[in-house]
Amino acid sequence: MSEPEYNFKAIEKNAQDFWESNKSFEVEPDPKKEKFYCLSMFPYPSGQCHMGHVRNYTIGDVISRFQRLKGKNVLQPMGWDAFGLPAENAAIENKVSPKEWTEKNILEMKKQLKSLGFAYDWRRELKTCSEDYYQWEQWLFCKLYEKGLVIREEAEVNWDPVDKTVLANEQVIEGKGWRSGAEVEKKIINQWSFKITNYADELLDGLDHLTGWPEQVKLMQKNWIGKSKGVLFEFLSTESDKIEAFTTRPDTIMGVTFMALSFSHEIVRREVETNKELAKWIKKNSRVKKAEADLTKQEKKGFKLKIKAIHPISKREIDIWVANFVLSDYGSGALMGVPGHDQRDFEFAKSNNIEIIQVIDDGAGLKDKFDHAITEKGVIVNSDNLNGLSSEEAFSILTKENELNFQGKEKINFRLRNWGVSRQRNWGAPIPMFISSKETKKVLPFNVLEEDQISKNEIEVDGIHYLKEKDTFDTFVESSWYYARFASYRSENSMVDSEADYWLPVDQYIGGIEHAILHLLYSRFFCKVMNDLSLIKIREPFTNLLCQGMVLKDGSKMSKSKGNTVNPNDLIKKYGADTVRLFSMFAAPPEQSLEWSDSGVNGSYKFIKKLWSLSQKLISQKVISKETTKDFSNIFIKLNQTIKKVSEDFENKNQFNTAIASVMELLNAIPKDFLNPEISKENHKTFRLIIENSIVMLSPIIPHVCHELWLKLGKKTFIHNESWPDFDASNLLGNEITIAIQINGKLRGKIQVETTSDEQAIIDQSLQLENVKKYLEKESIKKTIYVPQKLVNFVI
Repeated sequence: MSEPEYNFKAIEKNAQDFWESNKSFEVEPDPKKEKFYCLSMFPYPSGQCHMGHVRNYTIGDVISRFQRLKGKNVLQPMGWDAFGLPAENAAIENKVSPKEWTEKNILEMKKQLKSLGFAYDWRRELKTCSEDYYQWEQWLFCKLYEKGLVIREEAEVNWDPVDKTVLANEQVIEGKGWRSGAEVEKKIINQWSFKITNYADELLDGLDHLTGWPEQVKLMQKNWIGKSKGVLFEFLSTESDKIEAFTTRPDTIMGVTFMALSFSHEIVRREVETNKELAKWIKKNSRVKKAEADLTKQEKKGFKLKIKAIHPISKREIDIWVANFVLSDYGSGALMGVPGHDQRDFEFAKSNNIEIIQVIDDGAGLKDKFDHAITEKGVIVNSDNLNGLSSEEAFSILTKENELNFQGKEKINFRLRNWGVSRQRNWGAPIPMFISSKETKKVLPFNVLEEDQISKNEIEVDGIHYLKEKDTFDTFVESSWYYARFASYRSENSMVDSEADYWLPVDQYIGGIEHAILHLLYSRFFCKVMNDLSLIKIREPFTNLLCQGMVLKDGSKMSKSKGNTVNPNDLIKKYGADTVRLFSMFAAPPEQSLEWSDSGVNGSYKFIKKLWSLSQKLISQKVISKETTKDFSNIFIKLNQTIKKVSEDFENKNQFNTAIASVMELLNAIPKDFLNPEISKENHKTFRLIIENSIVMLSPIIPHVCHELWLKLGKKTFIHNESWPDFDASNLLGNEITIAIQINGKLRGKIQVETTSDEQAIIDQSLQLENVKKYLEKESIKKTIYVPQKLVNFVI
């Protein structure tokens, strides 16, 4: 009688229908059980899942299913980051509304996610474009406005000329818009901002406590927050303007030979009104690189103003330049040019024939000519009363009353700026404000108005005419708090409810490292302000963070423009969802990039068929009373070793690829005698243990076929409700072990020895290896190192 075929289409449909009809993954708070909240960054509903989605969400599902098998109460929700420019542009192109376009895409992507068997609690599904959702961030915005954490200010912003909208600093990648790829321009407009800077210190200090986050992500956030200790110097202009300049190197104050201002500095904005040449020059040079690393590489350009600055100590007049390398949002938008000791200033001075003065001796003495700036600290020279001081001593003196009749202000500065959230798009959450048509500083938040007023575009209050704000929120506002809404999905009268106290924080968060200084920083900020408003009890949203690698094909990231994409739907039709899941977990560790391989997919399919075939053999076997004459204790030991290894790979490392490899190795080691149609009771029991434990260990990765096989094995429970297997510590070592034999640390052979063998017996057996004899023929052993049950190393 032939064994049943592996019909993945029927198997996967049956499993998915069962999970849905039995509400298998719907969860409620249970104080008696340890909770585990697993969340993958929710997708933008583009219409089609790509392999990056498949890998990301499979990782989350594997972790969730494993934690469930460990006995935890597991929440894994899914939703849609539904607002945004792509939907608006696609809707215009296809002559439909953004809402219609988005809803259609959500239905299609939800169907795809369900076809992959992800264990989501779909009751909690949310769409950020739903008023039921975004009304609460509007409410929060009004609350934060009351507390002074929301401001409306005129500011220089990053303007994307293609998408025609403002971008936050974090959305400018190497001087280009993060979506359009267009070179970003500078523009001054009124915009709404969150005062994230009020939380700069806590955002920075909190990184030390995020022990479950990748160090790279924490370093990226630390650098973006950019805390620096320095001195604020005040220069006067020849027109009595006060120019404040922050520096981390106050010891170089006497080396200042020019001042440089950003395009948006108040002096520049005043001068532009009467200086057409300056206005023309700024327009020409407004498309500048945003990243500080890029500023050091680009050509340093400047426009010299007629007014000059007066040095605060020497009182000498120095030129003021408008320069393309000055960041308007760091410090005051003005910097003191010290070409002798800053490479960027040096390059600018050389190209504009500006004086270079050495005021620090780094130990190499004074120079007549410079070919680069001296950036090291040292002893101060050419600085009058400061001469002979160290850089550190000068810092102290310049911030206290001193004989120079001058005092700088010690200051802590942050690179982090307020988070500008105004976007000039239609498909977004409306900013809940009315603005006076005559005086833009007069505003009315929605929460002080009646419903009928809010529904209008214009209103009159106390004799003042107001217009409804036309800008919408940056879409990162919606994604900054969705994790809390998932945890309180029933709440109709509040942003979050008490259920959130049970589920939060998220125990495992999964998503791309490209969000390190965007979404991940904003989410941490929102968590803190929500805690300050007593909405939630936590101050950090994500305990553990896993940043998955990209999916590559032919060595580069999959993209339609490169023609190297793989459609998950086609793969599921050809091989089944379990094969797609298995390959995406087996091909590489989660944090590393995955190189696509057609042969790898086929290999994953063959492995599932092998598991199916071995299970069918077990099911169809006839158990006979004949006792076995062979010793198969080693396969039982191999089973326990595998359970231990796979448990460690899942629990501590998320190394699913090596866990899969261990189970494959176990199944390959099954003795041929176990595959006979007739089998002894003892061997059948061991064979069953191997198959059953393998099915449980593989069920987080290939849940459909494991669900089916579990029932075919006659189980009365369901695989997703099972317990993770335990290993028997007393059966981890067999009768024999393998010892590596080294000479000077290099492997020269291996031997098999009894576990009871003593050290000398093992050394004696090692010396009998032909390869070892060859190396020791003309050499004497200086030292023998024995590591019990692992290796012998002969030092010659």
